Amino acid sequence: MKPPQYILTLSCPDQSGIVAAVSSQLAANGCNILEAQQYGDLETSRFFMRLVFLGTAENDSLAAMKQVFEPLAQRFDMRWSLNNRERRRRVLLMVSRFDHCLADILYRWRTDELAMEIVGIVSNHPRDTFRHLDFSDIPFHYLPVDRNNKLGQEARVLAVIEQSRTELVVLARYMQVLSNRLANKLAGRCINIHHSFLPGFKGARPYHQAHRRGVKLIGATAHFVTSDLDEGPIIEQDIERISHHDTAEDMIRIGRDIERRVLARTLRYVLDDRVLVDGHKTVIFSS
Repeated sequence: MKPPQYILTLSCPDQSGIVAAVSSQLAANGCNILEAQQYGDLETSRFFMRLVFLGTAENDSLAAMKQVFEPLAQRFDMRWSLNNRERRRRVLLMVSRFDHCLADILYRWRTDELAMEIVGIVSNHPRDTFRHLDFSDIPFHYLPVDRNNKLGQEARVLAVIEQSRTELVVLARYMQVLSNRLANKLAGRCINIHHSFLPGFKGARPYHQAHRRGVKLIGATAHFVTSDLDEGPIIEQDIERISHHDTAEDMIRIGRDIERRVLARTLRYVLDDRVLVDGHKTVIFSS
């Protein structure tokens, strides 16, 4: 039986000796480091680190490994997490009418490109909207919303999240603005994908607005959701150059392709514990 792989991520006030202390602690408990990445932010004076290591027979459970590391975390005032790399995160997908990101995620999940457990799909549109997609045994929750029932609908969304023991919520083109209450409850475990025109082209039909203004670059942004609309820490972005030959419909098609790949990269980073929040920014330990 091969030993388990663990991923340790941490951030703390920067000072000398952190790397030595962490590696020494793991070595003293018979652990073997496979990957190590670190970053010191000179502006915030915070230190960030991601380690992948092999556990031992003596410390073969996550609880045992956490107990080993806790004294060191307290010593350096660390925010930290420790996860078994083999355990699949429980993910809830939320979507509205545009389903290109949802279809892409389902494909990558089925081909094991995205190592996660999809615990449900929530939509404010009925299941028949997605009749061309195969949901298999994934629970589907149709939760319609309008201005008169928004808080009640969000209460039902939160109930689904809690009952399914969701760890990560993905807004895969869910076209409803979350209330401050729900956004705060999901802080640090909800990501969103949208076009990168903001704040220049807010509101309806952004690609048509951008086409009228003759933009030359279009893109997509994935970020953590916060109570400040579309202002959460950015995780991933991408762009493509366009020309005067491209119509608004061309831009929509290109934009959908960018959104799919940006969201897929974001999910890979988050599921493999490569994303650490640094105030209003993120530190991404990409492979």
